[in-house]
Amino acid sequence: MAADTKSRMISAAIGLLQRHGLAAMSFTDVLAESGAARGAIYHHFPGGKQQLALEAARRNAEDVRGHLRELPGRTSRDVVDAFLDSVRPVVQASAGGGGCAIAAVTVDGGAAIADQSSLLTVAAEAFTGWGGELAAKLTDTGMSTSQAADLATLMIVTLEGAHILCRAEGSIAPFDRAAAALLSGLPGPG
Repeated sequence: MAADTKSRMISAAIGLLQRHGLAAMSFTDVLAESGAARGAIYHHFPGGKQQLALEAARRNAEDVRGHLRELPGRTSRDVVDAFLDSVRPVVQASAGGGGCAIAAVTVDGGAAIADQSSLLTVAAEAFTGWGGELAAKLTDTGMSTSQAADLATLMIVTLEGAHILCRAEGSIAPFDRAAAALLSGLPGPG
C-alpha cells in the first residue's frame, strides 16, 4: 500500500510539473491529486519538494525512454514518422496549457529547491537517454552513427521547442510546421 501511495504521488507530481511547472508544484496539490494523506509527504519524500521532483522526473524520463524504445521503423523516415505521431498528443496537450515534466525541472524551482544541480543532471540524462534511443533506432535503419545522433537531437529539440511554441500560441501549428520541415530532409514520400 505504501508503494502504491508513493507511486500515486509521483504520478500526480508528473502531471503537475507538466501543467504548472516546478515552482508552482505544491505538496497540497500533489496530495489532492493523489489522494494521499498529509503524513505521506515526509514519509515518502524526506528530502521535500526537491526529492519528489527528482523522483517524478526520473520516472517520467524512463517512461518516455521506454516508449521511444518501442517505436517501429524500418527506414529513417519511418522512425521519424512514428516519433512525430507518438508525440503529437503530448504536444497537443501543450497547446492547451501542458508541457514537459523534464523541461519543467530545468526552470527555477523557487525557494523550495535549494540546489537545482541535481534536477539539471536528471534532465540532461533524460534528454541524452531519449536521444540515444532515437539514435539507436536510426542507426538500425542504416544511418551513420553521426547522422543518427544529429537527427535524434533535432527530433528532441523539435519536441521540446514545440512544447513552448504550441503553449504560447495555443495551437499545434508550430509543431506541424516543424514536423514538416523535419520530414522534408528525409528520403521517401512527402
